[in-house]
Amino acid sequence: MPKKVFVSGCFDLLHSGHIEFLNEAARFGDLYVAIGSDQTMYDLKGYAPVNSEAERLFMVKAVGCVKDAFVSYGSGILDFKVEMIRVRPEIFVVNEDGNMPEKRALCETLGVEYRILQRDPHHGLIPRSSSALRNVCAMPYRIDLAGGWLDQPFVSKHYPGPVLLISLEPTIEFNERSGMATSTRRKAIDLWGPRLPAGDSEKLAKILFCYDNPPGTREVSGSQDTIGIVIPGLSKANYNGEYWPHQIDTIQDEKTLQFIESSLYLIPLGPRHQGYNVLNNTHIDIQGAKALSDAAEGCWDAILAQNLPDFGCLFRDAFDAQIAMFPNMMSKTLANMILEYKDQALGWKVSGAGGGGYLILVADHPIQNSVHIHIRRRDY
Repeated sequence: MPKKVFVSGCFDLLHSGHIEFLNEAARFGDLYVAIGSDQTMYDLKGYAPVNSEAERLFMVKAVGCVKDAFVSYGSGILDFKVEMIRVRPEIFVVNEDGNMPEKRALCETLGVEYRILQRDPHHGLIPRSSSALRNVCAMPYRIDLAGGWLDQPFVSKHYPGPVLLISLEPTIEFNERSGMATSTRRKAIDLWGPRLPAGDSEKLAKILFCYDNPPGTREVSGSQDTIGIVIPGLSKANYNGEYWPHQIDTIQDEKTLQFIESSLYLIPLGPRHQGYNVLNNTHIDIQGAKALSDAAEGCWDAILAQNLPDFGCLFRDAFDAQIAMFPNMMSKTLANMILEYKDQALGWKVSGAGGGGYLILVADHPIQNSVHIHIRRRDY
């Protein structure tokens, strides 16, 4: 008897990447596919699917390697749990950007083998993602490499310092509340449509910052989000107690960007849970702000020198400085993930304000089952 193999996903705008993943999973046995409902996709992605759950179910069932498919009516990243218990598979298959601790833990509880596939295109074809096929796909995301929180005056008023940012091509779909500036990105799409307009990038970033924080806003979103989305390459935004930096330095040479791309590996943690508040129990003072500033400056110098050991060490120092001031950034799940990967990496941090998202690793060798990023180059 062939083994039962289980996969889950939204499978919106079915494309060659989906088919390759399903074919690879089906090599382990009879393939059962759990499709996320329209409501689940909206909750996780922040937008409704292009194709309804009925359409997506019809198309997945039509794929030759699929034994059976059904819509999951649970919620969250484990929306398929009831269907998985019903099917009782021997193997659960994910790709690296769908690999999350909660899924692994569920498999361990149910005695199901957990397998992770690399997200590679079929031979001769280019990589595809549903987001790349939507008309919103050209809007970038951003990662704050080091110094995050110094864009807030309540931190940089204690000690000035930089935030290091990289603008990302949307080669994968980042969940809402994952620390990749998704909420500000939605505002950018609302303002400009599917892609950034032409023009001076710093002026466009200021426009987006104002649109993201209209008059009367009580909790102002940091300007690092707008700068990271709009300005291509690597940016160093220098803050001194104001919402907008007094100077922005940018690096866009190919060797530096390739150095960063080859050094960073992302491990999914899932989105932040509802009610998460990073601003509880903070300990913000001169010592903490200075430690964060010094580590971020050191990261910048290490990147320019392409000194990977120093980059990893200072990357970790910057995260430690954040945790000292914002203890809620550290969770039990994150602490366990760091323990799992600390011997493989030179440095680590969590994306954005923590509470979920991605564990970002600096390493001198590829990290298995990690997500790779592509930095957005200059627009011409």
